[in-house]
Amino acid sequence: MKTTLLRRTVFALALIFLFINVRLDAQETNALPKPQEILTVMQRVADWQLAHPSAHKTTDWTQGAGYDGFMALTGISGDEKYRDAMLAMAETNNWQLGTRKYHADDQCVGQTYTELYFLYRDPKMIAPMREKFDWILANPSSVTNLSFNQPHGAATEQWSWCDSLFMGPPSWIRLYAATDDERYMDFAVTNWWHTTDFLYDPTEHLFYRDSTFFKKREANGQKVFWSRGNGWVIAGAVRMLQYLPMNHPDRPRFEQQFKDMAAAVLACQQYDGLWHSSLLDPDSYPLKETSGSGFFTYALAWGINQGLLNRATYEPAVLKAWAALNGCVNADGKLTSVQPVGSDPKKFDPDSTEVYGVGAFLLAGS
Repeated sequence: MKTTLLRRTVFALALIFLFINVRLDAQETNALPKPQEILTVMQRVADWQLAHPSAHKTTDWTQGAGYDGFMALTGISGDEKYRDAMLAMAETNNWQLGTRKYHADDQCVGQTYTELYFLYRDPKMIAPMREKFDWILANPSSVTNLSFNQPHGAATEQWSWCDSLFMGPPSWIRLYAATDDERYMDFAVTNWWHTTDFLYDPTEHLFYRDSTFFKKREANGQKVFWSRGNGWVIAGAVRMLQYLPMNHPDRPRFEQQFKDMAAAVLACQQYDGLWHSSLLDPDSYPLKETSGSGFFTYALAWGINQGLLNRATYEPAVLKAWAALNGCVNADGKLTSVQPVGSDPKKFDPDSTEVYGVGAFLLAGS
């Protein structure tokens, strides 16, 4: 009997010990990281990227997303090298956008130009961008259909793919903020809803990547909603709301869409803290994916801080995601698990990185 009692006591103590450790692990996972810890890892990732520059064109959308992260880091770091790197890039580009007249991807870099303008108020920084946007307003594209079932390239004269909502509208609304010319804001708002009406699924509260995905299904029968594609959208919504006037008549609609998407995104977070390449079929794409996850973390954290999202509901998810993102940073600062350039859920090399993934990570940290 003494042996039985001893066994029961040991078993009970083991359970108590296990329970305490699980609680401590959970508390550690959900503990608020210190600002200096966040800044340190952000700078480590940014320094790796500066030492390993992307081979993409310096006006490319991939670079533009990376620059957005560097500008966010510039705002919180006392090290001037990040700002100086953005100034050097812009001077090298002669403050020009990409060459395609209407393509949103070639407008993404304008977000950095305008944010540098906010720091220095030098008109040359936004002059080429303003000239190009004025030309677009005076010469609207003849393409009105957003369907991808058009001759190659025609659809991309409109914001016809979900990624474009990160590339184009935030540049237009920043130019409005820099100039007080409401035409730029009106263009951004009108075309945001034009794209939403076409690509947004009001049931799932997620965006199809483009019209070719309307009838596609995943292996589990679910609709195809690409993680990074929806990351582009919800991060783009943040970057619209940052400069959309509080009394703008469309602001409530933007905020509601943001909150609806946030709830859908929260429901898709995986046990490891990240979001996999396919939001509704994560089992078919089990790899960690940090670019979409970075944008989601950025958007949810911003929503909490702005009072749009309930802290008790969303903060644990953000803290878990940030810890998981940190787990994908190598000792030398390389951010891994970034899905390469594409347009749909894919399997990929877990060691892969890209400058837009770094941008998402820096935005999340900010």
